[in-house]
Amino acid sequence: MSIIVTIMLMFTSMKMKPTEAHSSLIQKGKASFYSKRLHGKKTTSGERYLSDQLTAAHPSLPMNTLVEVTNLENNQSVVVRINDRGPHRKGRIIDLTYRAAKTIGMVSTGIANVAVRVVGQKRTMSLPAVVALAPTDPEVVLPADNI
Repeated sequence: MSIIVTIMLMFTSMKMKPTEAHSSLIQKGKASFYSKRLHGKKTTSGERYLSDQLTAAHPSLPMNTLVEVTNLENNQSVVVRINDRGPHRKGRIIDLTYRAAKTIGMVSTGIANVAVRVVGQKRTMSLPAVVALAPTDPEVVLPADNI
């Protein structure tokens, strides 16, 4: 019996790296927003932080997860894409870009009580091979059976 309990404790205490975000997962806590001095710096994903984008940092959600952040004081919401890790301050659950913070009305206070809800995953779309191989010269016309 004690072996089973030991094994159960071992598995429940392990931190597992998330591979996918559960849709509609809700987390409540404090949000802050990036300092202006970070504009143009690289994020964990390799993208540059741009204060006019709708992106955010979260400690554990997978990159490109779309989350709805709702300011619990005024009920204003914004959907942002996770592209960085953070916040690195204790007691905060998400760091927003300046634009996202402004959208939910938290710029003047700097910190807000928020609810974070997973709404999806951003997918990249590749062009079909036919489009990629299509001629760029408007004078060249392909027969319909070759497309």
